[in-house]
Amino acid sequence: MAWIYLFFAGLFEIGWAIGLKYTEGFSKLWPTIGTLAAMTASIILLAMAVKTLPIGTAYAIWTGIGALGAVILGIALFGDPATPLRLLCVAFILVGIIGLKLTSA
Repeated sequence: MAWIYLFFAGLFEIGWAIGLKYTEGFSKLWPTIGTLAAMTASIILLAMAVKTLPIGTAYAIWTGIGALGAVILGIALFGDPATPLRLLCVAFILVGIIGLKLTSA
């Protein structure tokens, strides 16, 4: 169950990272409320996951999922650069996430 919590914590991590863009410096009410809700959900789910998962593994995977999703959505939604080197670096993040999962109990 901890891995499921961690996965959803990572998805909420993506949500609040992307949400920050829509808050426009926390000047827009509804995007701010949504972003704060996603932050809260992400932290709560991470806390539930680390009850049984090693903190280093859980935190690295949580931030990795958030970073991976934020980069992909940044490219798709905001026209962020998608250079070959940038995509290679994103692939390394994905390999790291998979490697941590495969080597964890």
